[in-house]
Amino acid sequence: MAEEAKKNKKIFDFSLLRRVFRYAAPYKGKLYLSIFLSILLAVISPVRPWLIQETINKFVRLGPAADALHQHLLANMVILYTIIGIVLLLIETVARFYFAFITAWLGQTVVRDLRVDVYKKVLGLNLSQFDKTPIGTLTTRTINDIEAINDIFSDGLIPIVADLLSILSVLAFMFWVDWKLTLVCLAPFPFLILATWLFKESVNKSFIRVRNAVAALNAFVQEHITGIAIVQAFAAEKREKAKFNKINREHRNANIHAIFAYSVFFPVVEIILAVSTGLLVWWGANRVGLSEKQAEELGGKIISFYLYLNLLFRPLRVMADKFNVLQMGMVASERVFKVLDNDDVITKEGAYAPPRIKGKVQFDHVNFAYVENRYVLKNVSFTMEQGQTVAIVGHTGSGKTSIISLLNRLYHIQEGQIRIDDVPVEDYKLDVLRKSIGVVLQDVFLFSGSIVDNITLRNDAIPMERVIAAAKLIGMHDFIMRLPGDYHYNVMERGASLSLGQRQLLSFIRALLYDPSILILDEATSSVDTESELLIQEAIDKLISGRSSIIIAHRLSTIRKANQIIVLDKGEIKEIGTHEQLLAKGGFYAKLHEMQFRSQDESNRKVS
Repeated sequence: MAEEAKKNKKIFDFSLLRRVFRYAAPYKGKLYLSIFLSILLAVISPVRPWLIQETINKFVRLGPAADALHQHLLANMVILYTIIGIVLLLIETVARFYFAFITAWLGQTVVRDLRVDVYKKVLGLNLSQFDKTPIGTLTTRTINDIEAINDIFSDGLIPIVADLLSILSVLAFMFWVDWKLTLVCLAPFPFLILATWLFKESVNKSFIRVRNAVAALNAFVQEHITGIAIVQAFAAEKREKAKFNKINREHRNANIHAIFAYSVFFPVVEIILAVSTGLLVWWGANRVGLSEKQAEELGGKIISFYLYLNLLFRPLRVMADKFNVLQMGMVASERVFKVLDNDDVITKEGAYAPPRIKGKVQFDHVNFAYVENRYVLKNVSFTMEQGQTVAIVGHTGSGKTSIISLLNRLYHIQEGQIRIDDVPVEDYKLDVLRKSIGVVLQDVFLFSGSIVDNITLRNDAIPMERVIAAAKLIGMHDFIMRLPGDYHYNVMERGASLSLGQRQLLSFIRALLYDPSILILDEATSSVDTESELLIQEAIDKLISGRSSIIIAHRLSTIRKANQIIVLDKGEIKEIGTHEQLLAKGGFYAKLHEMQFRSQDESNRKVS
C-alpha cells in the first residue's frame, strides 16, 4: 500500500498520457471539437457579466435623467443587450451540452477499444501467466481499471483544461475591467490554494484506501461464495462473518474519510467566496481611490464582479476533485498498459496450416519447468505414430498433464523439441494446431448457457445434426432429451445443475464434435460412475480407431488396449511398453498395477 501511495504522488506521467490519447487518435475530429468548445466556453462565459455591467452603467443609470427620446433609445439598447445576453446564454448551454457529451463519448469509445485490446491480449497470454496472476486481478484490469480511464476524458484532463481556460478568461476580463478591484477580490486566494492542496492530498489517500478495500471485499466475497459449501459444512459462518465485518469496516472508514474531506472543503470554498464578496462590497462602499466617474459606474462594476467571482469559483470548487480523478485514471492506465506490454505470449505464430493433421507426435529430449530451474519434465522423449493410442500413467505430480499442455502450446518448453507430423509445433498456425487436438480434462468447465452452447462453444457454423450425432455416439442423447428444453437446457454457472459425471460426458461430446486428429483424454473417466464409464469406453473404442490418442488415466483397466504405455515418475520416463510387456517386466508399472487392484479387491470385500 505504501508503494502504491508513493506512485500516486505523481499527478500523471506524460508518456502514459500520450499512450492513452493515441487511442483517441482515430476520433481526433471529436477531440478537436471538444477543445474548440472548451475555448468557446472560456470566451463566452465572462462576456455576459460584462454586458450586464455595460447595461447598468450606460443605459439603466442614465435613464431617469434622460428626456423621452433618449429614454426610448436607452430602453431599446437595454432590450438589445438583453437579447445578446440571452443568445450568448443559449450558445453557452448548447456548447456545454455538446462538450459534456463529446468528452463522455470519447472516453467510452476509448474504453471500448482498450477493453478489446486487453481482452485480446489476455486470450493470447501463456497459461503460465494465469498460474502466477490471480483471475480477479486480470478481471479488474479488463473492467474496473479500464473504466477508470474513461474519467481521463469525461472528468479528467479535457475538463481540467476547459476549467483552466475558463479561469484564465475570467481573470483576464476582471483585470481588464478593474485591476485594483481584482487584486482586492483575490486577496483570500492563497487560503483557497492551500485548502485545495490539502483536500487533494486527503482525498487521494482516501481513494487509495477505498480501492484497496474494494479489492479486498471483492476477493473475499468471490472466494467465500465459491466455497460456501465448505464454510457451511464446517460451521465456519461466524468466523468468516467476523473477517468480512473487519474488511467491510475498513471500506466504510475509508469512504467516511473521503466524505469528511469533501464535507470540510466545500464549506471552506464557500467561506472564501463569501470573504471575496465581502471585500468587493467593502471596497465599493468605501469607494477607495475612485474618481467621480468611476464612482458613478461602481454599481454595474460590483454586480459584474460578483458574477465574475461566481464564474471563477465554480471550476475551482471541482478542480481538486478532477485532479484526483485524473490521477486515478493515470494509475489505472499504468496497470492496463502493463497487461498490454506483457511479453509472455506465444512468441512465434507459425504459418504452416495443412488441410488436416495426420497425428504423428514426437517428444525429443523435452525439458520443461513452470518455475525457473524447477523442472517437472526431464529429458522426455517418445514417439506416437499416426493412429496409435498412447497411455501415460504415474503418480500425482509426475508430469502427465504437463505433457498434453505442451502439445498444444499452452506453455513454452525450455529445452528440446515437440513435433507433429515431423513439423515443430512452433511452425503451425496456432488455431490450426489447437483445432486439430481434442481435449477432455478431468476438471470440466462449463459456461453459463445452454447445453448446445457448451458443446459447440457458441460456434454457429456447427449444425444441430452433428451435435445430436455426437451426443448419440456418447450415449447422452436420451438423457439430454429428458431435460426441460432438451439441448437448450441452461446448465447454470460452471454447470452447477449437472452432476460431475454428466459434465464429463458433455465435455467428451464437445471434443468429439470437432473431429480432432489427435484426441487427449486427461483422467476423462475418473469422475464418472461405472455405467457412464462403460458408455465412454465404448465410444472411445469407436473413436480412437485410426486416430492418434493420448490417454492419461489413474484406472489402469482403461488403458489395457493402448499401443504403448509411458510410465512417468517425477518428470522422468521410467518405462515404455504395452500392458503385457510392462507387467512381464515386473517394474514400476507392475507395482502400480498390483497396488491398484489390491486396493480394488479390498474395497470390494468391504462392500460385500
